[in-house]
Amino acid sequence: MKNVRKIIQIDEELCDGCGQCVPDCAEGSLVIVDGKAKLVEDKLCDGLGACLGACPQGALKIIEREAEEFDEEAVEEYLAAKEKEEKQAVKAPAPSMGGGCPSARLQNFAPQTSCQAANVPVANANTASALTHWPIQIRLIPPTAPFLKNADVLIAADCTAVAVPGFQEKYLQNKVVMMGCPKFDDAQGYIDKFADIITTAGLNSITILIVEVPCCSSMNVIVKKAMEKAGKTVPVEQITVSTRGGELERKTW
Repeated sequence: MKNVRKIIQIDEELCDGCGQCVPDCAEGSLVIVDGKAKLVEDKLCDGLGACLGACPQGALKIIEREAEEFDEEAVEEYLAAKEKEEKQAVKAPAPSMGGGCPSARLQNFAPQTSCQAANVPVANANTASALTHWPIQIRLIPPTAPFLKNADVLIAADCTAVAVPGFQEKYLQNKVVMMGCPKFDDAQGYIDKFADIITTAGLNSITILIVEVPCCSSMNVIVKKAMEKAGKTVPVEQITVSTRGGELERKTW
């Protein structure tokens, strides 16, 4: 049944898809689709506007229009289905592509021995990877992955690996890397994943590496909300780089 009531309105001209509004919607009714915030369904929005202050562009506002009534039971069903889908995505093995390794199979890479390093051709002497594990995508790493235990974790926005010359040498040494895009991926899923990791893995530290563009900044919000959900704090260093890869800022919180 439709009635005139308060509900969120998104100005797509102003919205840059940063995703900072998504974690602030307790009903999970905001998602990022094709680089823009979207309302999943009218009945999932309570019209209270908890997400308004999170938008740096002022693209959100509460209006009155004809819409389905807010349905709390529908919200609970939607959130439960979403959580179940995310858990299944983590547990389900990735399909093998052309006989290759499944993309989500956990792997630990032993560091090179001195003998192995000595046998690397001179031309490639400085190209040994600092990567210590697989997978590296946030969505594919389960909270119980053994390489997360007491780890120093680098949460890196996808674009940083391309923007930063010498990404591995500068930021990956002795760290467990988790990569993703806070603009196009599921922000609430990230919050839930990081909260589980913080609760179970006993992380030593977190380094957040982002690019100066607005959409990257929501990774900071995601990690803060994950710690709030977990009820634990982990030392965090946040590093911002330019689109050309130069380091702009370091701060801790």
